[in-house]
Amino acid sequence: MADQSLVRDTACAVVDKLKAGDVTPLDLLDVLEQRIAEVDGKVNALPTLCFDRARSHAKALMAKPAAERGLLAGLPVPIKDLTNVAGVLTTQGSPIYRDNVPAKSDILVETLERNGGVIYAKSNTPEFGAGANTFNEVFGPTRNPWDISRSAAGSSGGAAAALASGTAWLAHGSDMGGSLRNPASFCGVVGLRPSIGRVAHTPKFGVDRTLGVQGPMARNVEDLALLLDAMSGEHPADPLSLPALPTSFLSAARSGSKPKRIAYSPDLGITPVDPEVKAVTRKAAERFAAAGAIVEEAHPDLREAHECFHVLRAFDFAISKAALLRSKRDLLKPEVIWNIEEGLKLSVENLERAEAQRVAMAARTLEFFDTYDLLLCPATIVAPFPVENRYVAECDGKKFDNYVEWLGIVYAITLACCPALSLPCGFTASGLPVGLQMVAKPRAEAQLLAGAKVLEDILGVRGTTPIDPRAPR
Repeated sequence: MADQSLVRDTACAVVDKLKAGDVTPLDLLDVLEQRIAEVDGKVNALPTLCFDRARSHAKALMAKPAAERGLLAGLPVPIKDLTNVAGVLTTQGSPIYRDNVPAKSDILVETLERNGGVIYAKSNTPEFGAGANTFNEVFGPTRNPWDISRSAAGSSGGAAAALASGTAWLAHGSDMGGSLRNPASFCGVVGLRPSIGRVAHTPKFGVDRTLGVQGPMARNVEDLALLLDAMSGEHPADPLSLPALPTSFLSAARSGSKPKRIAYSPDLGITPVDPEVKAVTRKAAERFAAAGAIVEEAHPDLREAHECFHVLRAFDFAISKAALLRSKRDLLKPEVIWNIEEGLKLSVENLERAEAQRVAMAARTLEFFDTYDLLLCPATIVAPFPVENRYVAECDGKKFDNYVEWLGIVYAITLACCPALSLPCGFTASGLPVGLQMVAKPRAEAQLLAGAKVLEDILGVRGTTPIDPRAPR
């Protein structure tokens, strides 16, 4: 009988049990299969399961000496449904790929498996990851475990909902306009957008696409660092990938290293924010004073973020999806069609201006980190919204021009090339999670994770997940 108490353990604790021989990877797969059967029908986080493949991989791992089973030692990990897993249905949330079963895995998946990860499921995502609400025509919507009438955000919404509902100990995701940070915020877990190149992946449509990155999601900072360690490292097929650092991210998270000077901004100077979200995040940021840090209100100049991101994101959609617009337009959702068409209308002058804006914002942000160790702000500008709303149309009295503008507080940090995570920092009056976005200078994940662990300890919200999915109150 599968020991269901294991779903409440941290990933680090479960890996310790694997290494000690107290549990096997097969035991963990039994636990997850039972937990998914019990709760996933309510949230729809993991629509594609591959337990036969997982058990075959687990048995192959178990045939090796314990010391050769990798960092994760056989811990199961789900993969976002945008990323190829050999022999497993990979739909990208699109009817176009409803029956797509790739023959080869993405580099990222191969890295995780080499490091002892066992892939057992694909997590739900919006079509092509477009939009920060996880729903699609193939599998339907993913619901927030804290209130199943609410959105889990996106585009890594399935990953976040799986963590929050106890059907994953760790989860893979990706992030362009906050796609790891938004769902982590909405679901009360931790999601990290790493620096460009930190996690190698298979290049598609362009070798130098830098808006989107692959990254980890977990229930706490130490578990997040563990998964980043298992994902990191260079690969010759990804020319932007960085070599693994000599010191592990997990040891950095556990170092106790404290930031000296913190900047908090309620809005980065570029977006409206719900007053309750603003109040919860400000209160959390000010708690850094308990660790002896100076906390001041400040932010870098990011005024071009909306114009710049709109252009660069549209260009990315054009180079990656224009062929689908020509051949499969009737199968694409309206938001994806809009994105591609916006990209195809761009001139070289538009791109020249946007690239110059990004360079300027990145330089100003790097200079900002000469003064501050970390920048804190809300990870999302609203609390989880009703799942049937496709996106946030307005906030605090301001109507948005398009379906991505409400994500400015996260995509501004994408443009600045900084690593950033969302840390659970409190709850609204109605009991919905709020995430604090924590940002460090480029390639400073170790410093970011150390600071996040310090604040996590102060706030005391670690351990609030997993939960059984909750009906609306």
